Amino acid sequence: MTARLCLLSLLPMLLAADKPDPKAKPNRLAKEASPYLRQHGHNPVDWYPWGEEAFAKAKKENKLVFISIGYSACHWCHVMERESFSNADVAKVLNDNFVCIKVDREERPDIDEIYITALYVLGERGGWPLSMFATPEGKPLFGGTYWPPDDRKVGDDTLMGFKSVLKKVLEIDKDKRKELLEQGDEVAKRTAQALNRAGSKLLVELDRDLVKNAAAEFTFDTEHGGFGSKANQFRGTKFPRASAMMFLIKQSRLKDSPDLAKPVALTLDKMAAGGIYDHLGGGFHRYSTERTWTVPHFEKMLYDNAQLAELYSEACRQNANPAYRRVVDETLAFVAREMTAPDGGFYSALDADTDGKEGEFYIWSPKELDTILGDSPEAKLFRSVYGLEAPNFEGKSHILRLPRPLADVAKDRKLTEAELIAKLAPWKAKLLAARDKRERPFLDTKILTGWNGQMIAGYARAGEVFQEPKYVAAAEKAADFVLAKLRTKDGRLMRVYAARPGEPPEARIPAFLEDYSFLLHGLLTLHDATGKAKWLDAAKSIADAMTKHHADERGGFFTTAHDHEKLFARSKDVSEGAQPSGNGTAAQVLARLWLKTKDDKYRAAAEGTVKAFIVLVKASPASAPTIADTLDRLLAEPGGLTASGLAEPVAPANPKDSSEVVNVTVKAAKPVDGKQSLMITLSVAKPWHVYANPPGGKGLEQSATEIEVFVDGKKVDAALLFPEGKATTDPTAGDYRIYEGTVRITGTIPRGPDDGPVLVRVKLIACRDGKCLLPATIKAEPR
Repeated sequence: MTARLCLLSLLPMLLAADKPDPKAKPNRLAKEASPYLRQHGHNPVDWYPWGEEAFAKAKKENKLVFISIGYSACHWCHVMERESFSNADVAKVLNDNFVCIKVDREERPDIDEIYITALYVLGERGGWPLSMFATPEGKPLFGGTYWPPDDRKVGDDTLMGFKSVLKKVLEIDKDKRKELLEQGDEVAKRTAQALNRAGSKLLVELDRDLVKNAAAEFTFDTEHGGFGSKANQFRGTKFPRASAMMFLIKQSRLKDSPDLAKPVALTLDKMAAGGIYDHLGGGFHRYSTERTWTVPHFEKMLYDNAQLAELYSEACRQNANPAYRRVVDETLAFVAREMTAPDGGFYSALDADTDGKEGEFYIWSPKELDTILGDSPEAKLFRSVYGLEAPNFEGKSHILRLPRPLADVAKDRKLTEAELIAKLAPWKAKLLAARDKRERPFLDTKILTGWNGQMIAGYARAGEVFQEPKYVAAAEKAADFVLAKLRTKDGRLMRVYAARPGEPPEARIPAFLEDYSFLLHGLLTLHDATGKAKWLDAAKSIADAMTKHHADERGGFFTTAHDHEKLFARSKDVSEGAQPSGNGTAAQVLARLWLKTKDDKYRAAAEGTVKAFIVLVKASPASAPTIADTLDRLLAEPGGLTASGLAEPVAPANPKDSSEVVNVTVKAAKPVDGKQSLMITLSVAKPWHVYANPPGGKGLEQSATEIEVFVDGKKVDAALLFPEGKATTDPTAGDYRIYEGTVRITGTIPRGPDDGPVLVRVKLIACRDGKCLLPATIKAEPR
């Protein structure tokens, strides 16, 4: 089937649309605990929350499913809600022909990851709102992000609107239903494959060079800081990437990576000076829409402020920059004032929009500034310090930023930095008082376990670095809250603490990997700050639950628990962006827990996770900084990994051929006196084994691992020394020997200085638990 719907790029425009009528008939979402779902609770669309009821209806009525995924602080989610989901005509088409499901991605990151991966599989860009058409079983067909209600002319192109998208989908469904369902099967299969990131046929040397090379792969903007594409002149959006910056800060302290210190400091300086930072109220917005960090996407997320509070605190260990301390203090004051619940937990997010306009709460018109500030010399100083001479937002409004460091401005005026800040304080207070009279952005009051873990770490790290008891106290209060309210009697975690309308709040939805690993990060950081055994004991309990319910025997962890709702694919969260990954953080905290407790089970779990995803560090280091950081820690600590170790392969879920679970590498010395030494390494994925040479036992001679060596295409006599192997026994075969894990075969071959290339062929068969795969002959050349 060739029909495919295009993803519409986000447009810097907003069609006027009326607010939903609060008197309209409520739908099922009106009684949901998620604030985001409740935002759609009076749409004329017959929304269902994610669940069996919706899919049962789709199957019974043989209808396709329309899935819309977003979150409460999402600007373009609000736009599509006003333009399309509040439109009676659009709602009628949806209600008559589809079963419509609305998902809060912050409540269900598993669903979000699956469908956004499906978008990538389809060749589309991802983003929110995520709009996906699916089969009655939930298998993805095609989709996009934001669609306007009607077609739009942009230049010479016509961009398809949501009404046209619906019409096209219905035509395809009517004319090509069989092919459509086949496409769903294929997209689901490819999505599941894309989500199964563990495993590769590439062997990777686990050494310090791998970590160093990973750090060097990050491309810095040397003028404005941050990461991006040099070829594209760093245009486009910039995210803080706190986990990557934390990795690079640690690397910059090492003797072999001092060059990282300057670009790291530049990035921290530019973010703190830019409009992405709220210079009046404290705290960071989610990301910058352009290179200079001036114009942000205005939502404020708990996880960003948590990570950045920790990042700037950590940066102060080696650079006691007063600007960094000020950023931490103001950010944590903002969190305490606006995002902290009375019982100590932390709320999720503040909206980007106010009254339907993005950034309206934070920007200033020239007239407003004239009225509030006037034109006194002190006011002129304030304007100069915060870049308020000319508009910098859409050509007509102002966003506060610092064109020059406060220290430099103070020096020019023969003031100390503290004296300058004191002069500016009354004017900041005037603007803040005026801003506080505006309609406030929507506050999402749900409390998420993982994000609270990150904020606990932010407070605890700041308390430790600055020796500030109130920060440690806030971290402890939040940790007590999470452990009391979001942990079950059997020690497992829940994801969300929120209330349905008219009901008390309660813990909902089984926790995901990030909830366990992020909370572990918070508890261990709290233990760093306090030394109290209760936090280490809690961390051990949470780590054991995470391992029991999420671990994969092949290494690493699944996003969902083994007894969680079964979707058409199961992911392993490892790639990182604005957030660290669940697996990367799990590896980090397990390594830290090993160092604190000396319990090797935590080291083994950390090592297994690193090995499961180490190829990603080699191939795409910018997407796996926490894995690289953990590898570095395991290499540095006595009893950790040895630098000569090789990452073992990880078996795919359903291997058929023995070559899928065994890697072969060959190292060759320089020929000497007509001979060349070889070392042939077999790496066998757990829990598989191959048979030794000789295998012993009854009837196993044909199953022995055999090696042939060819020079210039001709077989040569190779004097090879096979290890004895591990002894095992079987009622049928009797006593025999096997190879498992990493096995090295050494030997020599005849070889002259002008002989051609060497080729090694390894014939073997892999087995486990009485089941054997198809025999394979694996070829390898020296490297």
